[in-house]
Amino acid sequence: MFDVNTVVVIIVMLLGLVLLGVHVAVALGITSVVGIYLVTGKFQIVERMLASTAAEALRDFTFAVIPLFMLMGEFIARSGAITDIYAAINRGVRRLPGRLTVATVIGNTIFSFVTGVSIASAAAFSRIAYPEMRALGYHKGFALGSIAGSSCLGMLIPPSVLMIVWGILTEQSIGRLFLAGILPGFLLAVLFLIYVVTTAILWPQATGEHRRKETAEDGAAAQPQPPEADGLKVLGSFAGIGFIIVGVLGGIWFGIFTPTEGAGAGAAVALLFAIVKGMRGRELLAAIFSVGKTAAPILILLLMAALYSRTLAMTGVTSAIQNFFLDSGLSPYVILALMVVVWFLLGMVIDSISIMLLTVPIFEPLAAALGFDRISFAVVGILAIEAGLLTPPFGLLVYTVKAAIADPDVGVREIFRYSIPYWIIMLIGMVSIVAVPGIANYLPNKLF
Repeated sequence: MFDVNTVVVIIVMLLGLVLLGVHVAVALGITSVVGIYLVTGKFQIVERMLASTAAEALRDFTFAVIPLFMLMGEFIARSGAITDIYAAINRGVRRLPGRLTVATVIGNTIFSFVTGVSIASAAAFSRIAYPEMRALGYHKGFALGSIAGSSCLGMLIPPSVLMIVWGILTEQSIGRLFLAGILPGFLLAVLFLIYVVTTAILWPQATGEHRRKETAEDGAAAQPQPPEADGLKVLGSFAGIGFIIVGVLGGIWFGIFTPTEGAGAGAAVALLFAIVKGMRGRELLAAIFSVGKTAAPILILLLMAALYSRTLAMTGVTSAIQNFFLDSGLSPYVILALMVVVWFLLGMVIDSISIMLLTVPIFEPLAAALGFDRISFAVVGILAIEAGLLTPPFGLLVYTVKAAIADPDVGVREIFRYSIPYWIIMLIGMVSIVAVPGIANYLPNKLF
């Protein structure tokens, strides 16, 4: 039963706890417990709700998708295959302006198909690409901006952890959401490539091209060339990653197995592939521990989010917010813009998963009531939430890149500054999908 006082208490308490720095999972749990008690007045009901929610979450194999896909990406990242592929792409695009940034965008696009989180992409390419960019005289900000910006593709191109969480929260097909992210992901990748090539042409200093020309004119040492890539190793890396992508994602899309089964199979095949590529016991344990440290908090967050969703339903918050906006007379696109602004603002202070858990249970039903397509709205929402990884002061991707390069001469302010064009391109991508929902819907409609 809806009560204004109860709703005010729940919203103020949740926002207050988050702003005070309390972990979002704890804030969701406390708020849910208080909300259920205010509605029912009985601690026994609070206990039963918490117990039943936890039991259902623990029995749901869908939650296992997250650590398994993350494990698959971690094994491949530690196998050295991404380094081989990056070197091959680098050689292939050597005639293009800004070839190292072009190779970084293309490499991130490929790696996104095997990793579920953008952080893994940012860390991997900070270690692989940045040293080579610096060796060739690339501008530090331009180089690191390309790494941080293109790493955002990891949360849009499947298997994306954000899409898995969105599917769990909204009870949508994860396979359909995975398909919906492919064309928008390619669209962003193409826009990123256009930006880096255009910048390299208009601003030669960004790629150190002017220095290399001066060196060549002075008759000094020849222009540095891309590192040679062992053809057999590159072929093996492309074949292995291609097999995993086609086998896992294709199997999910064509109904051969469920997303959970596909994630398990992908992790197992990726482990074998990494062992063949030379990964040994110490790296194996490091990969497992790394995934555990990242996945465990996400799973706890999902448990608390399920309780939070039930609390919203009991208190009538979702229905009240829907009725308020539906009766406001505002255009659906104005309301959508307000949602995006909220996502942008939250992206400045908390992480993507937390933003999704706080807002999606409210925003997704509202968007459906306004007539927006659920699949394309999911892609728009994930893009808006992902853009928060590039916005200060939180900017998790920026801090990941900064930590991975270990370069004291580069500050996070410079990385934030040169990540702005990628943020703008993501905004263009959102507008494009709102204007043409078929960009997201084409593949799901074809295969499902």
